[in-house]
Amino acid sequence: MKVSDRIRRSIEDDIRTGSLLPGDPIDEQEIAARFGVSRTPVREALLQLKVQGMVVSQPRAGMVVAKMDLQELLAIWELMAELEGVCTRLACQRMTPQEREELARLHRASAAAVEADDVDGWRDANHAFHEALYHGCRNPYLRQELLRLRARTGAYLAHAFSAVGRLRSSYEQHGELVQAIQDNDAARAHEMMMRHISLAQGARGLADFLINLPRSMVKGQ
Repeated sequence: MKVSDRIRRSIEDDIRTGSLLPGDPIDEQEIAARFGVSRTPVREALLQLKVQGMVVSQPRAGMVVAKMDLQELLAIWELMAELEGVCTRLACQRMTPQEREELARLHRASAAAVEADDVDGWRDANHAFHEALYHGCRNPYLRQELLRLRARTGAYLAHAFSAVGRLRSSYEQHGELVQAIQDNDAARAHEMMMRHISLAQGARGLADFLINLPRSMVKGQ
């Protein structure tokens, strides 16, 4: 793998996990030092991310993590729900018994983060759960697109968990998904995943999310 690709993936992970938030500047010099390279591959990585819409160039500020307005955010979430549903349906049809058991184990292990109300711990557990489904669907192109969408919405998704208090409900929905997959009910798994990813979870859930969303994360605010 080219060093610029490794750098790009590292920045994507930082955006997905919230280490870099919408509006944060990208420190090219720090990244170059971390990877022990010149700034050339760093700039190559940033250009790739700019094409993907994950970073933008600002006068006198260099590259910063892209912000989204509410229309963009909701449009991406709508698309992500559709793709996650397809991914889960395919995973239900294609996962091996060992992969199904590993999914169930990941779900059981995530209970500790829910009990502790540990948003960071849940974020990691949630990523591992969905990553198991991405591998299980046996479609690397679908997995790549979902990872890109999750990277773009990572900070907003983390805020949804913390601001609206969705950790326990998300955990319970994971349990329903595991059961549907173990039952080989692909249609039910597909429907449950789309409901799970839906930001709204009812009008009040959407309103609570939007009201509590920091203005600093929203384009034009």
